[in-house]
Amino acid sequence: MLQVGVIGATGYAGSQLVALLVNHPLVEIAYLASHSYSGKRFSEIYPSLQGGCDLLLEEEDIEEASKRCSVLFLALPHGMASHKVTKEILERCIIIDLGADYRLSNSSVYESWYKSDHGSKDLLGEAVYGLCELHRDRIGTANLIANPGCYTTCSILTLAPLVAEKLVDPTSLIIDSASGVSGAGRSEKLGSLFCEVNESYKAYSVATHRHTPEIEQELSALNGADLVVQFTPHLVPMHRGILSTCYANLKEGVSEAEITSAYRKWYAGESFIRLMGSSLPETRYVKNTNMCAIGWKVDGRTNRVIAIGAIDNLVKGAAGQAVQNMNIRCNLGEESGLASTVASPL
Repeated sequence: MLQVGVIGATGYAGSQLVALLVNHPLVEIAYLASHSYSGKRFSEIYPSLQGGCDLLLEEEDIEEASKRCSVLFLALPHGMASHKVTKEILERCIIIDLGADYRLSNSSVYESWYKSDHGSKDLLGEAVYGLCELHRDRIGTANLIANPGCYTTCSILTLAPLVAEKLVDPTSLIIDSASGVSGAGRSEKLGSLFCEVNESYKAYSVATHRHTPEIEQELSALNGADLVVQFTPHLVPMHRGILSTCYANLKEGVSEAEITSAYRKWYAGESFIRLMGSSLPETRYVKNTNMCAIGWKVDGRTNRVIAIGAIDNLVKGAAGQAVQNMNIRCNLGEESGLASTVASPL
């Protein structure tokens, strides 16, 4: 059994990760840490896992954890991992960072968008962006894996075939994404209170959201040249889920059949991509799964393609993708411990 640990185990992403690891047939949780709940048992914080995970939560200590675990997941706010991960730790332990610290290859871009110094710029060259469907080969040999953001996972996977196959004008990309409230994390925030969120729908961080450069970095690589996107996130009064509606101008003469062919080419054999074609996805179709569902329509009147992707932000957008990365890196079978279908249709 592979010994694994989670630092930041009681946040939404961390607790979802623990729930997945408890049911993974090939791993054993050896270490759980939470600064807020150190000294308590995990099942005291999440009683739904009583009898499933009763481990004592420890104070965060990445040095100690890396000696007890072969794989260590970091579910921490941005800025924390980069000041704790070292070359010595990476020599003995695989780090999968669910935060933002190693997602951007350019430290100046990170510092510009996150308004904080990067604590280990020397490690950025070792980090692999853990979007499994696009970087599987590199993930297989990496000891530092940057788990992508939730909005970025949905947006990049939805647009990747269109950009890579040169079917759309790369200067025309517009992404409207809507997320459930769990995407804001578990810490107390006025904007996440029930009375502030319920029966309302709003855009936020317009033109400033920190997932924007992540989307641009990955789509630029597929495009073969730098591009920019117009990305606007929205908050929806639901627990979990992301729906990304992506718009792009079609290049001259591109047909809907060519678009369908591109998606089938790029995602043939992918266990966690569901191509729905003109039958468009909804967040309930992927809830509690590691699936990204993608559909598309061509508007002949405007000569645009509208591509829509849906994921569960806590699974494919965070914890599930982290497990998928571990499975690839440790040769455990990519689907191990992960669901691709919803248990109930309702």
